[in-house]
Amino acid sequence: MAEPARRMETDPEPALVAVAGVVLEAFADGALWWADRRLLVVADLHFEKGSAFARRGRMLPPYDTVETLTRLSRLVTRFDPATIVALGDSFHDDGGAARLRPSDRATLKALQSGRDWIWIAGNHDPAAPAGLDGGHLDSLAIGPLVFRHEPTIGDGGHGEIAGHLHPAARVAGRGKWVRRRCFAGDGRRLILPAFGAYAGGLNVLDKTFAGVFDLAAFRAYMLGEDRVYAVGRKVLRPD
Repeated sequence: MAEPARRMETDPEPALVAVAGVVLEAFADGALWWADRRLLVVADLHFEKGSAFARRGRMLPPYDTVETLTRLSRLVTRFDPATIVALGDSFHDDGGAARLRPSDRATLKALQSGRDWIWIAGNHDPAAPAGLDGGHLDSLAIGPLVFRHEPTIGDGGHGEIAGHLHPAARVAGRGKWVRRRCFAGDGRRLILPAFGAYAGGLNVLDKTFAGVFDLAAFRAYMLGEDRVYAVGRKVLRPD
């Protein structure tokens, strides 16, 4: 069995989440770590969303890619993963890879160096990103887990790790409402929050999630400042 990542006093504490009998670590920055496989998973990076909006005349500060890469770099430094799986919508559109600034492209290539990198096809980026290393797959099966972009509906998703839906949760806390991105799971499947700086979140009570989870076993794992909070469905509220 692989050694767990070394903990520093300032490191955020993960939540342990079991999917199809595999115990995974969910972190407050939205990343998932499978220690036994030294595998790091992130979803919905949406690189170059800012530049995609700019091309349509909607100006956003063009720093989303560098911010997302900075957070990802911290994870790679901490864990030194053997494999990184990006669960689709890694780029906001098919031209996103070509719009990378040279410095961001160099950072991404450095993160890929010396490890396996798997781009899972997303609805925003169904083709492999041009000019970048890494494998490109519709889905990836490792042991009892299957990694894909869009979650399946119903019982077909046993052992499924997915993204796409950008889950978020809303609860009451300390006299006010708190809304955060979250992991969402029921022991059969786990949906990761969007990792991208400009990616939003969809309330897990939204009708879009209907049929995805076994509600009796459902948990939302809300991202805090330095830890992940597991909450049951009864305390969740719609937006």
